[in-house]
Order: sequence, then structure tokens, then C-alpha cells
Amino acid sequence: MIVLGSIIILLTLLWACPALYIRGPAQARDLRIAMACGWGGIGILAIILAWLGRPGIGFAGYGLCFAALLMWWFSLRPSHDRAWADDVARLLSSEQEGSRVTLHNLRNFTWRSPTDYEPRWESRSYDLDRLRTVDAALSYWMGPAIAHTLVSFGFEDGTYVTFSIEIRKKRGEKFNPVGGLFRQFEASLVAADERDILAVRTNARGEDVYLYRVLMPRAEMRSLFLAYLAKAQDLKERPRFYNTLTANCTTMVYEMVRRIIHGLPMDRRLILSGYLPEYLQVVEALMPGHDLATLRREGRITDRARAAGNADDFSARIRMGVPGYDGRGRPVPTEDAATQPARAMAMR
Repeated sequence: MIVLGSIIILLTLLWACPALYIRGPAQARDLRIAMACGWGGIGILAIILAWLGRPGIGFAGYGLCFAALLMWWFSLRPSHDRAWADDVARLLSSEQEGSRVTLHNLRNFTWRSPTDYEPRWESRSYDLDRLRTVDAALSYWMGPAIAHTLVSFGFEDGTYVTFSIEIRKKRGEKFNPVGGLFRQFEASLVAADERDILAVRTNARGEDVYLYRVLMPRAEMRSLFLAYLAKAQDLKERPRFYNTLTANCTTMVYEMVRRIIHGLPMDRRLILSGYLPEYLQVVEALMPGHDLATLRREGRITDRARAAGNADDFSARIRMGVPGYDGRGRPVPTEDAATQPARAMAMR
């Protein structure tokens, strides 16, 4: 009993101490340190009392304190009312009339560095009957296992719009994966021009970006596009915390896709998103006739994006040589029937 109780307390300390440090008063670092250390002291004291023959006092006292901590934790609520960083200051909204959708607050910043940029928010319209391609972009910034996932939709006129589920940073705030486990960030859904949302990663932040054409029937492309708009509206009406494990840039996309492709398997590579291309290949969603090493090598767009800069034909130039695109960056035609293996694999 005493051993089990001590183990439980130690396990709760692993959550409670960082929770207090990360979500304590934002401008009072010393106080947050004191709160985290103080909580650790309460837990250790409870264990000592238990081993000194007073387990009732130690465990019951700690249990009451932990109940109070949980009440505080569940009182934390996501909000849209904060001093947001410029690049997530606005929320995406949309209107639809037939096959035509208009996106409001689409981001089209010009980035010279992570801190030097020209902000620009626009409204743009797209005809879903002319939707032609879906691409997954993976931006690597912390080793091979961790990447940011973006999804780009291409249209017959050569235009592209990219969706990205991101943390909604406050001014001066930076992302850290641990904070994403402790309700530090709200989630946001950004729609942007590729010259903004891809180029900022390759050209301003120095990240390494890979692009993969994803095989989907047009009907499912359309459904996924509309799912993004529905998710944006949902986040606008009901703010939500970003979570590094359960509500991140990849798992939230998976939630949308599995409503379209039923039976799509859950996999650890949806959390370790750097390995997402392996998952996409397993479900037969990538261009056939290429092994994964080739898809990665030819899908690396970092150097082409840097060379393209802010050129009008940025989207075509980064796609030159990517499997599924020709030497001019135009999509290679595929029949809807050729994209069915991904659905078939998911249904097994």
C-alpha cells in the first residue's frame, strides 16, 4: 500500500511540477519555479509521512492538494482574446456559393527574416470544380522524427492554397513541444499563399521542407478542402488548446481525413510526424513507381524554394522534378481510378 501510494505520488509529480511551471503566472518566472518546487516538496513530504507510519495523513493530505490542483487545471480555458503574434492575429473564415468558396483572412506575408516581414491579409476565391491536386509538405526543424505538416491544394489555373494547423502564438512567444503538452498554446488554422507559408520555413527560418503529391480522387480532395473550412469555423466558434500529442498539426489532419476515408489506420507516425511519408506510402497514397528514398530526394524543395525567392511562379518552380509533377512543375495527370489503392488499403 505504501509502496503503491508513493509510486502514484511520484508519477503525479512528473505532471504537476511542469504544469505549475508552464501554466503559472506568465510574467513571474521566479514564482512559477517556487510553485513547482513547492509542489514537489508537498509530494516528498507526503511520502516521508507515509514511510514514518502516517500514511493516512500523508496520502490524504496530498490527495486533497491534488484535487485542488486538478480544479485549477480544468478551469483553464482556451481563448481568442489575447495579444497574438502578427502571423496568427486573424482567424480564417469562408463563404461558399455552389462550387465557389471565398477565403477571408488568407495570409500572404512577405518574409525577409523571422522578425522582418510585410504583413498582408487577403480574401481569395477558388472553384472547387477545378481542384486538381493535394500535396503534403513536411518541414523539418528538430531532427528526423519531428516535422510540421502542411497540406496544399492545387487548382487547374496553377494557383495553390496551403492549410496549416499551428499554435496561436502570443507576442514574443515561441513554440516548445513540452509547453504543447500543458495547455500553453491555443490551436489555429492558417490558410496561406505558398510564397508565405512554405518560403518562411525554407528562406527565413532555415528549415528543410519536402513535398509529396498525395493521390486522392477529386471528390475526396473536395471533401478534405471543405473539412479544413469546417475546422476553421469550429476553431473560430470554439477555441481549442493545441496538444503536442493529441491535437497537433498532423493528428488534427488525420481526424479530418479519416471521416472521408473510413478505416484509415492510426499509427505512431502520425505523432512522430517526421515519419509521415512512410505512413503515406504504407496506405498507398504517394506516387507509384518510386521508392521512399527517391520520393524524399526528389521531393526536397528547400533549395528550389530559396532560389525562387518571392517569384510569381514560386509554386511551379518548387515542384519541378517532384514525383507527380513534370519538369515545368505542372501536375502529371492521374485517373481517379489510379488513386483508389489508398482507399482500398485503408479499408482492409
